[in-house]
Amino acid sequence: MTPFRVERTVPLAPEEVWRRLTDWPAHGRQVPLTRTIVLTPGPNGAGTRFTARTGVGRLSFDDPMEVVRWEPPAPGRPGVCRLEKYGRVVRGWARVEVTEIPDGGSRVVWTEELSVRGLPRAFDPVLARAGRLVFGRAVDRLLRGSGSSKE
Repeated sequence: MTPFRVERTVPLAPEEVWRRLTDWPAHGRQVPLTRTIVLTPGPNGAGTRFTARTGVGRLSFDDPMEVVRWEPPAPGRPGVCRLEKYGRVVRGWARVEVTEIPDGGSRVVWTEELSVRGLPRAFDPVLARAGRLVFGRAVDRLLRGSGSSKE
C-alpha cells in the first residue's frame, strides 16, 4: 500500500470544513474525468456508500467506498471520517480529520493509503506523489467552495 498525506489550514469553522469535505458528489467534480455517485440515502454517516467512476468509456474503473467511521467535529473534539476503498482496481482507506485551531479556523489532515491492482510496488513513490497532487488540488477546491453541490 502507498501512503500519502495532505494537510491544510483554513480560516473556516470546523463544521463548514467538514460539510465541504464530506460532500461526496462535489469530490467527483474536483478530479478530472471523475464523477461520484452516492449509493445510499442521506444523511451522511457510517454506512454511507458511494462510487467514484474515473475514466472515459472502456478505459474507466469504479472506486467504491464506504464510510466506516463518522464523527463530525464538536467543541473540543476533532471530526474524523474514515473511508474504506474496496474496488477491483483501487483498494485501501482514507482518513479525514478536521481540528479547530486556537486562533480560529481549522486544520485538515487527509491521510490515504492505497494500492492499484497490477501496479508494481516500485511505482509506490510515483503513486504517492500523484495522490498528494490530485487530492491536494481537490481538497483546496472543496475548501474554497468550488464545485460544492451545496453552494
